[in-house]
Order: sequence, then C-alpha cells, then structure tokens
Amino acid sequence: MSFIKIPTKGMRDFTPREMEIREYVLSIMKETYMSFGFEIIQTPIVEHIENLTSNQGGENEKLIFKVLKRGEKLDLEKATNENDLVDSGLRYDLTVPLTRFYANNMNDLISPFRAFQYGTVYRADRPQKGRFREFMQCDLDIFGEKTNLAEIELIEAIVTFLRRLSFNNFEIRINDRRILLAMIASSGLPIEKANDILISLDKLDKILVEGVKEELTRDGYDESKIDAYLKLFMEDSPLKEFCQNFEIDENIVNSLDEIMKQVSEDLDCKIVFDPTLVRGMGYYTGPIFEIRVDDLASSVGGGGRYDNMVGNFINQSVPACGFSIGFERLVLLLEERGFVIPSKKEKIAYVVSDKNNLSNALKKANKDRNNNQIAAVYYRSKNYKHQKEVLESNGFTIIED
Repeated sequence: MSFIKIPTKGMRDFTPREMEIREYVLSIMKETYMSFGFEIIQTPIVEHIENLTSNQGGENEKLIFKVLKRGEKLDLEKATNENDLVDSGLRYDLTVPLTRFYANNMNDLISPFRAFQYGTVYRADRPQKGRFREFMQCDLDIFGEKTNLAEIELIEAIVTFLRRLSFNNFEIRINDRRILLAMIASSGLPIEKANDILISLDKLDKILVEGVKEELTRDGYDESKIDAYLKLFMEDSPLKEFCQNFEIDENIVNSLDEIMKQVSEDLDCKIVFDPTLVRGMGYYTGPIFEIRVDDLASSVGGGGRYDNMVGNFINQSVPACGFSIGFERLVLLLEERGFVIPSKKEKIAYVVSDKNNLSNALKKANKDRNNNQIAAVYYRSKNYKHQKEVLESNGFTIIED
C-alpha cells in the first residue's frame, strides 16, 4: 500500500510558523470581542441534515459534505435516493448551529445574548486563492436586541479588531434586505421570486449589468420590468436620496442612516451605502454589511440581521444579528505582508552533545520557562549544521551546552 503525501484537495497542513500567526490573530480576536461583552461558545462540526438543508443557507446548501447513516440505519438495498442514505452533514457555516444552540439554551443565557464562536467549517467548493474546503470561521452574533444597537456594536467590534492587526485601509459597505425587496416590488418583478432574483444580482460585480439582465431574461421575467429594476442601480446617490426612487418605509431608511452616522462618528472610519450589496444568504431580514480591505478584491467579512431563523427552532420570534470575519483571508494578507508578531517571547534552544550535560541544560531551561521564556532542549544531531539552521530559522537562540 502506498501513501499519498499531500492533503485532500481544498484542505491544508499548517507549519509551526503559520500556526503562530493564526494563534496570534485568534488571541487578538478573543481579547477584542470579549472586551465588547461577547461570550465564547462552541458547537459540533456535524449537524442534522434537516437543519443544514432548511433553505436558510442559500447557495451554500449545494456545497454540503454529507455524512452517511451508520450501522442498521444504512440500508443500501431499500435506498431510492440520497435522502435515504444521509442523516447528517458537516456544517457549512456557524450561524445555523448557533441558532440551534440558542434555541436549546436561551433560558439560561443573558439577554440580549452576545455570542462569539470560532471553528472549522466545510464546503465542497472549488478551491482558489483564499478559498478552501476546510476553513476557520469566526462569528459574532447578538440575540434578543431588536434595535440597531446590535448592528452598531457588531461593526464597531470588527473595526476595532482589524485596527489592532494594523488594517486601516478598509471600507464598510452597508445595505438593507428590505430595501432590496422594495426595489424588486417597485419594478413589478414577482416578490415571491426575490431570493432567485437576488442570487443573480449578487453576481453583478462579476457578470456586470448585462450578465444579470441575461440571467433574469433566461429565467422568464418580463424584459421591461428587468430594465426598470436594473435602472434603479444606475443611481449613484446617498442613501436617503436613493430611496426616494421607490416606495420604502421611512423608518427602515432612517435606521440604516443612524447606523452609518454612529459608526462613522465613533470610529472615524469609511462606511458607505451600497444598493448592490446582497449577501448571498437567504436568511437575512434587515441590514446587511461587508468589509473590504484594499489589499484584497473580495470582502474579508460580512453579516447582517436574520430575525426569523431562531423561530425555525422555537415557536417565538427572536431578533438576531451577526457578522463573520474571513479569518483565512486575513491570515493570508498578514503572511503576504511579512507580518511579525509583536512582543514575541524569546525562544532558547539548549543543544547538548552528551548525557553528562543534559541535567544542567534541563535546569537552565526550567529557569527560563519560569521567567516567561520559551526553552527547549535538544541532543546535538550528526548533521549539526542543518539542525542549527532549522532552529535559527524558527526563531531560536542556540546555546551549546
């Protein structure tokens, strides 16, 4: 039997130096988010397939890694389709597991509840730069806050975190799902097909207006209504002026305007209204937002309000709002910048040539550790030149003992 030496497509190994940066970013994230009152929770990687295929995950539901039934439940002879073979799957994001968690534990949690969750998620996607099949996701969510305080706190926590990693040239883009729906309705397009229409609109930056029109025409919508709809996006004007072109509740517009003004005033950052911003998830119900960093063409994170999702698990409405940061993309950007972890502990390697020196080296190493330094003891290898080069390249100061 021969072994394959590379990871499965879309999966990765991480070297010690790569893990050093990843752990540092996580530590800054934890410290920042917890200072805003968010509490860490954890949910399983595997979820019931019914939860993952509830039409809440948009296009991601097509990318689920499904898990076969096991033991007596797996009856290959009687199975007529995939549903007879599958009972669970790997989570494609953290939002669905989080809402299930909240529904199970809400009576024991602070209200409003501020959750911080991080962990690996899985999508059977086509791998490309900054996009993998297994990747870390880091989510902030607030349950039980119906006002725009939730959006303001989420955005300000993310901005504070990014600045602590020396990301300063970024733009926050914001929209509201209800504005998008009002634009569809005012154009005469069928509102019951809103999710399908918005999936096409979400591709605007890739296929341009002509491509979106071609898709909607191919889907059978009236061409004059398509033109009326797409014409709305040609307006380059501020939020309130833009929304005068169609019928929309004034409270929705005012609330979005309040979010933008408050965040801009508190943190002096660039936040702009973008009527083309969709966010692909079908579960969003209100404000949606993304953050773009100058070094990267796509966003490094996004989120929005999803007030209806918890109601899928319990018979009551619970307002909810969340944001997911693109952890892998941030780490990739830091690596490309040659990022050096500040105030890193000194690393000392004691290299001993024989057992007679071992006891002395171990005592010195323990003393260093008590002084908050990193210390390791190694026997001198036959190829000492290579051993020394590897240790030094990993940041160790070598002491020969």
